[in-house]
Amino acid sequence: MDYSSHISKYANMKAYEIVKTTLDNVQDTLFHQDQEEKDKNLSKQVLGPNKYEMKNIDWISCKEFTVDLGKEQIEKCINMWELDPSWLYSLTFLEEKELEFHKQYHYRALWSIPTAQTPIPKATASVYFVIEISKIKPQSMPVEVYYVVESCRLRHRPGKTSFRERWLKDIIENKTRLKETINF
Repeated sequence: MDYSSHISKYANMKAYEIVKTTLDNVQDTLFHQDQEEKDKNLSKQVLGPNKYEMKNIDWISCKEFTVDLGKEQIEKCINMWELDPSWLYSLTFLEEKELEFHKQYHYRALWSIPTAQTPIPKATASVYFVIEISKIKPQSMPVEVYYVVESCRLRHRPGKTSFRERWLKDIIENKTRLKETINF
């Protein structure tokens, strides 16, 4: 067997592997999309229509994104959360990170419950938002968004996870308890 036939066989094997991997990935994606649709239909049957349905906004496309528009979109998302109106937050843009396949835009929502007796809160809770702009996907696709609650590594996706007011309360209570144990 000569050298060129070895190269040809190797190229055919590699092409076969690439096509097979691509087809497997497409099949896996379609299976998961189908499974998500079945789960949604099952939850509607069990819970009834619109009961416990996740709220979400229509996120802007990657090409429309600006830091200010991202901030506006996050504020719209936060306003959909069912929180006591006494909670106040300030939303700040933190940084932009350039990664291999996407850009990340980081924001922080700093939460507290100021009162007439304590207008300056003793503790705050942070929720960190990340908006990702893909360099690979079409720019007409919506931005990817997730958020992380302070002291927790779990990534929550708007429309997939219901935000819990309890998370903010727990953080503030834990910080307050910690401050009480430290003597200066």
